[in-house]
Amino acid sequence: MAVRMRLTRVGSKKNPVYRVVVADSRSPRDGKFIEIVGRYNPQHDPSLIEFDEEKVKDWLGKGALPSEAVRKLLKVRNLTQ
Repeated sequence: MAVRMRLTRVGSKKNPVYRVVVADSRSPRDGKFIEIVGRYNPQHDPSLIEFDEEKVKDWLGKGALPSEAVRKLLKVRNLTQ
């Protein structure tokens, strides 16, 4: 099973808010996930980026691969390996 860290949209129409989740790579974007590890709101100025650092480091240590968007957010928060 390939595990990915990716964004899931939870905002309303024309109001995007995202959760950063750990999910099976085969599940749909807004489908089943394993754990929520953060959130991202691009509409704040500056953008709101929050992570549970312990969970993120734990999942990266277990081999979860971040998506390109999540990789950029992790880089902003200096949580990359």
